[in-house]
Amino acid sequence: MKILIIFNREPYDNTDVTWNGLRLAKTLRESGQEVRIFLMNDSVDMARDACKAPANYDQDLTQMLKDLIANGVQVKVCGTCMARCGIYKNQPYFDGAKKSTMGELADWVVDSDKILTF
Repeated sequence: MKILIIFNREPYDNTDVTWNGLRLAKTLRESGQEVRIFLMNDSVDMARDACKAPANYDQDLTQMLKDLIANGVQVKVCGTCMARCGIYKNQPYFDGAKKSTMGELADWVVDSDKILTF
C-alpha cells in the first residue's frame, strides 16, 4: 500500500502533532508499507539542518526525518515554500529531502492509496 503523509505545521509548535506523524510514518514503514512524505508550509523547516529542537523538547524531529529517509521513505519538500515559509526561510533543504513542486505532490496524491495530513 502507498501511503502519503503531508505535513504542514511548524515542527516545534508546542504540540506533538509532527512528532506523532513521524512516529506513524516509521511504524507504517516498519510494517512494510510504502511511505512518502511531502512537507509544505512551515513544516519545511524540518528538512533544514538549521532546525534544532528547543531546549524543553526531548525529540529531534529533523533526525527522525533523516532516519526515515535512510530507511527508504521518499521525502519531497515544497520548493515555493523554501522562500515563503518557516523560521529558516531561504535556507536549503538537507540531502535526501528533494525540493519539489505542487505538480509532483498532485502526482503523489493521485498515485496514493491513503493520504494523511498533519
